[in-house]
Amino acid sequence: MAKTPAQRAAKYGQQATPPSKPVINASTARSPQKAQGNANLILIAGSVASLFLFWYFHILTLNQMTELSGGLAMPDSMVFGFDLAHIQALRDALNSDALGQLQFVHKTAGMLFPLVFGLTAMTMIAMNVAKKWLRWFLWAIPILFAGIQIWANISIDNMLGAQKLDAGTVTVASTLVTASWFLLIASLLALGVALFLGRKPKVIAAAPIN
Repeated sequence: MAKTPAQRAAKYGQQATPPSKPVINASTARSPQKAQGNANLILIAGSVASLFLFWYFHILTLNQMTELSGGLAMPDSMVFGFDLAHIQALRDALNSDALGQLQFVHKTAGMLFPLVFGLTAMTMIAMNVAKKWLRWFLWAIPILFAGIQIWANISIDNMLGAQKLDAGTVTVASTLVTASWFLLIASLLALGVALFLGRKPKVIAAAPIN
């Protein structure tokens, strides 16, 4: 006659044990400190990339382009805009190779810089600003900067490459360039506000009472 599990346990001294729960390795658990560290690494990488792209685009490449234009400044570098006479002189000075080089720079570093800077700024704001309405307000500034900067690049290329120069096209491109510079400054101010709000208040320990 077959014995039941209880009879076999009584005969052989075996005790039924409940199934053990899987052991979670504490070292693989995601802690708030680890998440904060990963976010900080992303911010550091984004900040370094933004600084490098700004240096490469505005300081290195656009300054080197003046050697091909007889000393005339590129439209991107003119913070307060430009006029029809300057663009006409620039069109006369730039040959097809130089114009192609400027267009290539706009499609590479000129595109990457506003995108990388905008994403880095949004991440930093998200990490430091708790209020939703304020976070969206501050986010809007780098988003506008990225959009206006890219639009300005496209407008400059179309303006310099057009068969006939139009005063309205020059005005639009000049306005976009000026707006992009002021939005860049406004984005840096927004980051300053976010970092100020993200500072943790210092906790002063009370003195022990004897």
